[in-house]
Amino acid sequence: MFESQQPVLTDHYDVVVIGGGPAGASTGALTAEHGHRTLILERSDVPRFHVGESLIPETYWTLQRLGLVERLRDSAYPRKYSVQFFSEGMKPSAPFYFDEYKNCESSQTWQVWRDTFDQMLLERAVELGATVHTQAQVIDAHFDGDRATGVRVRTAGPDSSRVDQDISCRVIVDATGQSAFLASRLGLKDTDPALKKGTIWTYFKDARRDPGKDEGATLIMQTAEKQSWFWFIPLPDNVTSIGCTADMDVLFPRGLTAEESFQRELNRCPAMVERLKNATRVRDYLKTKDYSYYARQGAGPGWMLVGDAYGFIDPVYSSGVFLALKSGEFAADAIHEAFETQDFSTEQLGSWQDIHAKGVDVFRKLVYAFYNPTFSFGRFLKMHPEFRSHVTDILIGDVFKRDFNACFESMGDVTPPVSA
Repeated sequence: MFESQQPVLTDHYDVVVIGGGPAGASTGALTAEHGHRTLILERSDVPRFHVGESLIPETYWTLQRLGLVERLRDSAYPRKYSVQFFSEGMKPSAPFYFDEYKNCESSQTWQVWRDTFDQMLLERAVELGATVHTQAQVIDAHFDGDRATGVRVRTAGPDSSRVDQDISCRVIVDATGQSAFLASRLGLKDTDPALKKGTIWTYFKDARRDPGKDEGATLIMQTAEKQSWFWFIPLPDNVTSIGCTADMDVLFPRGLTAEESFQRELNRCPAMVERLKNATRVRDYLKTKDYSYYARQGAGPGWMLVGDAYGFIDPVYSSGVFLALKSGEFAADAIHEAFETQDFSTEQLGSWQDIHAKGVDVFRKLVYAFYNPTFSFGRFLKMHPEFRSHVTDILIGDVFKRDFNACFESMGDVTPPVSA
């Protein structure tokens, strides 16, 4: 869609968003809806492949604000009503049905192909007034002192040439995902020493799914001694995303290919082996490494970070798209208020980030508990049934309203041991 009708770029916009994933598209869409001239620059063709297919229930509210819920209801994306955990590669927990804890319209969500989902978000941004330019690589950000003033972008010119253009703006939004364009250039990116993980994933046709309401469920399967875990995410056309996550030295030992490492861990997960018994792999093995990090500072004069550019925790609870969309919503409202007050300071553009950081920290602590070899959610909830709703609130993404301190205090120190 976008490549065939690239817009002519002017030299000034109110807001330039770098990156067209869920964080950039939602920021750009809602900023444009507020009435501000907004440019979204995406370096790739659209649609483009991306991992992260499972939406958690609280994404519903940002998607509703964007006007996309009905389009998702009309889509072929599998409906997701629950998440289920397996320990020791074979022992299932009872499913966490979202509507048993929050019986409302948001308790059903979707498993999506990210290429078409992200394209839907960008198309909505255009409908709301944003300008979207794909195959546009931002190669520099301009500053006057510590205040961001614009970007230099490289786009396709005639005869396959490349053209550089300087564009000024009042606000730069970095939504470049894990490449973290601004955070990397400003030296703000720190890795999480407790979460030095890697992932190998691929896609299978005809993996066995559970019937009825459970057909679209996300399954999380730990292998023996919590050495690794697998995700099982049902997608359209009976394709399933299957990924394995573990410590870097476990998943990427010297001498093993990605396929050999994946198969070795698969053999330690009987429940997944059974589901793949009659399945056919339909894509190469893909991998990513050491992706858990955060930015020490998320905003400055005339700039801010959103989505994965601000930080990424771990894939286990599928929080990435939710935090991307929610940060985009928070950011758009802070930008609008900045234009209303003509205050583009760090304090104004970052006014939402303390609330956001508290929600991220809630997810992070539950991720730590998942990876701690001495912690058992089953044992914890038997001892503290009063906290079952707290854990479920985190699983659905309702992390910004409730106080989780008592729950985590009862868990004790769940930070997993840091490997050398």
